[in-house]
Amino acid sequence: MDSETKISLIKRNSVEIIGENKLKDLLKLKNPVTYCGYETSGPIHLGHLVTITKLMDLEKAGFHVKVLLADWHTWLNRKGDWDFIHKQCKIWENGFKAAGLNAEFILGSKFQRNLNYIDDVLSLALNTTMNRSLRSMQEVARDIENAKVSQVIYPLMQIADVKYLKVDLVPAGLEQRKIHALGIELFSKLNYKTPLFVHTPLISSLKGPGSKMSSSEPESMISINDNEDTINKKINNAYCPIGIVEDNPILQMMKLIVFPRFNKIMIERSSKFGGNLEFDTYNELEKEFVNKKLHPQDLKNACNIYLNKVLTPIRKKFKK
Repeated sequence: MDSETKISLIKRNSVEIIGENKLKDLLKLKNPVTYCGYETSGPIHLGHLVTITKLMDLEKAGFHVKVLLADWHTWLNRKGDWDFIHKQCKIWENGFKAAGLNAEFILGSKFQRNLNYIDDVLSLALNTTMNRSLRSMQEVARDIENAKVSQVIYPLMQIADVKYLKVDLVPAGLEQRKIHALGIELFSKLNYKTPLFVHTPLISSLKGPGSKMSSSEPESMISINDNEDTINKKINNAYCPIGIVEDNPILQMMKLIVFPRFNKIMIERSSKFGGNLEFDTYNELEKEFVNKKLHPQDLKNACNIYLNKVLTPIRKKFKK
């Protein structure tokens, strides 16, 4: 695969790339390393599948992919006890493998209790104000209005993770941006280079504007383990106003989950409503929707069909 094709894969469906000017030099490395960390709480949903898809893009582009099963982060962010969290770690690893990701899976607490790691986290703490650390967690922390000291330690550990996992490029959802911005200020304190950051969009809640898809709100999300009837019901009830792109989870699922996996999308319609439509790219589909030539229900029907084509084999492997 040539360099331009690799860059196209890396940039696909990203909101921004911090350090993009270094991308060509990075691709000259024999085995560049990328990682994404996940709190193991609740079911794996389509929001997670966005970053899984990006990791698969990076794998195709020649990166060694590491997945951090962030057990200690999950605990510090008050999302379960150790027994629950470690049971979830096994489930999540199986789910990611079922989704087709060929990665190295690493349990956070296996290296985060290393004395050198702890020294580095405390060194970062000496160079970070409480307000700066707390501000970096605004999009990530649970119950931010009553934040605990543990949730201020969290972003410092996330920054140290990059050094100890020897990472060159970090893909993540846009909610991680403030933590990464703090990291850019602090990597020199760890005597470690600043990696590139690739930020992906978030999928909105199925309920509509105001929040993202979240495992803490089952009615807001579609799990990779949901059956076809459940998916169909959730999609049919999802927010999708005619002609509106902003905060539209159906369009987001088509762009971020469906189109990366299919070369062509067919929208099946009765002849009295204009007949079937075919799209080679998401932008073509969005244009028809914005111009009100594609009805939300027809879009939902197509999303349901293709999403089930993506999730059914994942669900079958996941349950084995």
